[in-house]
Amino acid sequence: MFHLPILYPITDRQLSRLTISEQVRLLASSGARLIQLRDKISPPKQFQLDTAEAVKVAHEFGAQIIVNDRVDIAQTVSAHGVHLGQDDMPPEAARRLLGDHRLIGFSTHNVEQAVEAAKLPVDYIAFGPIFPTRSKQDAAPVVGLEGLATIRKAIGQKPLVAIGGINLKNAQQALKAGADSVALISALYENPNEIPQLVSEFLTLQRQG
Repeated sequence: MFHLPILYPITDRQLSRLTISEQVRLLASSGARLIQLRDKISPPKQFQLDTAEAVKVAHEFGAQIIVNDRVDIAQTVSAHGVHLGQDDMPPEAARRLLGDHRLIGFSTHNVEQAVEAAKLPVDYIAFGPIFPTRSKQDAAPVVGLEGLATIRKAIGQKPLVAIGGINLKNAQQALKAGADSVALISALYENPNEIPQLVSEFLTLQRQG
């Protein structure tokens, strides 16, 4: 079974005001080992070029790159995997294209979706938003820590990522509620100069938890 690292940062060009490769270098050099590339504003060709560069940077530090949505780009640049939403390519189709050696993550927002996802050929399930979030305008309703705990029981041992409004103050709560990993966006990029320190502090949660 795939082992999720405690920290799962997701890139955001608008919030960070950094290129994808710059974000990956800061994150990976600070200890992040699984990074999702998400870019909703660049044209596909530019995102592909940026992703290819980010994969090279991640390789320098032994980090893995997950591409949001774009299975084709993940294949083309030899990324480590892809993360799919409810409206993206079905995980079964993605698995046929990517094979067994690449990672597939899948977003869920309620118990029914999570239970169904646990039956699919995915390596981990993301669930949220746990708390109110500013990084996604069309976010699903907040599910809270109780919802997270319910999902943990419902999906068994399937690796679980908590996402949505997570920061240093509430990350430990999400981990105690059953998450194996916490996904971060806004909490990382309020001040890009502090990314190395924040990554280090989040990684400390693993040693305390």
